[in-house]
Amino acid sequence: MAHFPKPAAGSWTENYPELGTAPVDYTDSIDPAFFEAEREAIFKRTWLNVGRVERLPRTGSYFTKELPSAGPGVSVIVVKTKDGSIKAFHNMCRHRGNKLVWNDYPHEETSGTCRQFTCKYHAWRYSLDGELTFIQQEDEFFDVDKSRYGLVPVRCEVWEGFIFVNLDANAQPLQEYLGRLAKGIEGYPFHEMTEVYTYKAEVGANWKLFIDAFAEFYHAPVLHQGQYTKEEAAKILKHGFEALYYELASPHAMISTWGGQAPPADLKMVKPMDRKLRSGLFGPWDRPEVIQKLDQLPPGVNPTGAPQWGIDSWHFFPNFMLLIWAPGWYLTYHYWPTAVDRHIFETSLYFVPPRNARERLAQELAAVTFKEYALQDANTLEATQTMIGTRVVREFPLCDQEILLRHLHKVTGDYVKEYRNNGSAR
Repeated sequence: MAHFPKPAAGSWTENYPELGTAPVDYTDSIDPAFFEAEREAIFKRTWLNVGRVERLPRTGSYFTKELPSAGPGVSVIVVKTKDGSIKAFHNMCRHRGNKLVWNDYPHEETSGTCRQFTCKYHAWRYSLDGELTFIQQEDEFFDVDKSRYGLVPVRCEVWEGFIFVNLDANAQPLQEYLGRLAKGIEGYPFHEMTEVYTYKAEVGANWKLFIDAFAEFYHAPVLHQGQYTKEEAAKILKHGFEALYYELASPHAMISTWGGQAPPADLKMVKPMDRKLRSGLFGPWDRPEVIQKLDQLPPGVNPTGAPQWGIDSWHFFPNFMLLIWAPGWYLTYHYWPTAVDRHIFETSLYFVPPRNARERLAQELAAVTFKEYALQDANTLEATQTMIGTRVVREFPLCDQEILLRHLHKVTGDYVKEYRNNGSAR
């Protein structure tokens, strides 16, 4: 999709006529057959972010990632090899199909450092490059050629320190897939922000419904009234919410919005602890030196150059969201569907490592406060899933500030339609 600025009088949505303006059919969030088609058309054929390079600091560092979105039991090993490259493999021993890397509970993810991978069942061994190096009682087998029984590789590429995998060996290169929206934020100091706080939860709602919740800020002055003074909330509700900027670059999209500045203009609106620690929902108030030293932000960050800019949010299809906050930190969201009405939600907050106790407490306060507001968003989802599941109403009107929702459901439908028609996705 081409990029258009919003005209003086008009709408963002109407700049993308292929989206239409009619109510959107939400059957895609309640139909089990559609969900199974999503698995085949999308999650087995698109690039999926599984973590950051900082999780693999040295040769032999590894972690496993469960990918229920691609099917029950799908698991990959991501490892740093001897030459410094990062590779991924299906987490399956080639002997009898046992899960290769796990600790006490085979369905839980794990991480660590090793020189080789050894199967717990019969001690077959594999190098960090996935080559089969040892077979227990090899002379008992019949003409086994070890070179034919290495771990099954998974496409793995890295962009700006973010590790992606793709179960489709013939998929287009990662950077080509991410396109211009990703290009516009290259150079942001993600690698400097290595202090991480992570939350994970199982949510009883379709994966797209939670993306919907975070793809618009239209709900903020209503659902999150507690973050505003009564006067501010009333003013926003009276005049309405409008983001600074939207851009679609299918299958991806982004929103740039005001708010999130720190410190807030009115200190009376924040709690005493926030004032004491100089932190809160929008992160620590003091911008880290790594941000202060930048001559300018990458061109894709705060693309309008608005002084009131606070947050940019990118949705990289299908299930990865990246948010950069004006005070100098970022967070990620991941949505891993397990059923048509259930998914695993993960969020991670990334800060520059604290230099003292106050900075550490400021980051912890931001992480805890963010969790509380995220729960407010999540709290509506299971009720939404229940209600749309009745099919009493199937189509819902979306406003101009919900353009990313309209885009998400259209893109998802297009992938599934192409798969059903041709037996493969783009």
